[in-house]
Amino acid sequence: MSEIFVIGGGLIGMLTARELAMAGKQVTLLEQNRVGRESSWAGGGIISPLYPWRYDPSITALASWGQHYYPELMAALYRESDIDPEYTRNGLLIVEPEDNEQALTWGKATQQSLTNLEKTAIGDCEPALTTTANKAIWMPEVAQVRNPRLVKAAYGAIEKRVEIRENCRVSKLLARDGRIQGLETDSGNIATKQVIVCAGAWTGDLLKDFVTRPEIEPVLGQMILFRSQPGVISRIVLHQDRYVIPRRDGRVLVGSTLEHRGFDKTTTQAAKEALKDYALAHFPLLREAKIEHHWAGLRPGSPSGIPYIGPVPGIEGLYLNAGHFRNGVVLGPASARLMSDLVLGREPILPSTPYALDAHRD
Repeated sequence: MSEIFVIGGGLIGMLTARELAMAGKQVTLLEQNRVGRESSWAGGGIISPLYPWRYDPSITALASWGQHYYPELMAALYRESDIDPEYTRNGLLIVEPEDNEQALTWGKATQQSLTNLEKTAIGDCEPALTTTANKAIWMPEVAQVRNPRLVKAAYGAIEKRVEIRENCRVSKLLARDGRIQGLETDSGNIATKQVIVCAGAWTGDLLKDFVTRPEIEPVLGQMILFRSQPGVISRIVLHQDRYVIPRRDGRVLVGSTLEHRGFDKTTTQAAKEALKDYALAHFPLLREAKIEHHWAGLRPGSPSGIPYIGPVPGIEGLYLNAGHFRNGVVLGPASARLMSDLVLGREPILPSTPYALDAHRD
């Protein structure tokens, strides 16, 4: 019988389940649809927050830990699943940031590789880019993964270690006398003494009956994918809050929108055209490429983008690991390790106070 139930089969849930299973725990992962098919599948896969110097230090701490661990983790997932997540370190070029000096100061303070580029150097860094910008920030150590391959690799790595129940929707958390007692699901009730909620944008609804409820809401992001040739674009490029990400096989991902439409994941022609126009304005060579796919995902938005990682106050045995907003991929490994440290009573990799459910968030 499982000792711990993890609700939510996205990247956060799978990595958390893997950490606990590696520590010898019997774990069951519950997913309301198919594992890894929500925001984890839909995102861009940049292993860095966008404009990282603008975030709270608590996010920088999780991101930095994860960035150092990523090469080892990707090698392990590849080995365990025989699926290559396509971890690729091709750098992040941030065009026309409005706060160059703040970025440079942050880079020195955090020991991040970050340099200021002038106009000629921007073209040298990414020859395919068309821009009139005179300033850019170059972060050569930033890597990317291909999200669908990453979640498939994570699934392959845990499927023999963890009991996975897909199409199993948890409708209610059952608690009594200040502790978790079980779960109400579509297929019946489950008795358990330990539950970790990693349900992304759906987390707030699950915890709606509790006194301390996380401020998590769905934020829609639409993206498009061009089919181009390998090597045509070489760098991840970020400008005006949107990004262009070249994949190894020549496909180019362009994203994304930020929309507050509840749980509506409908794509729109207007967003598709806006993303296409953005891509062609920056990379005219994509005019020869076909748009192969247009999709949307629901990010788990939270105040200041700081995830909730830790116990739910007043309910013994109930934990939360959710609310990573746009940064689930880069924050996922550290979040999973920290969550497991707290559940298992180990020395935590980072101070957990900033991520507590009752911590102050701006």
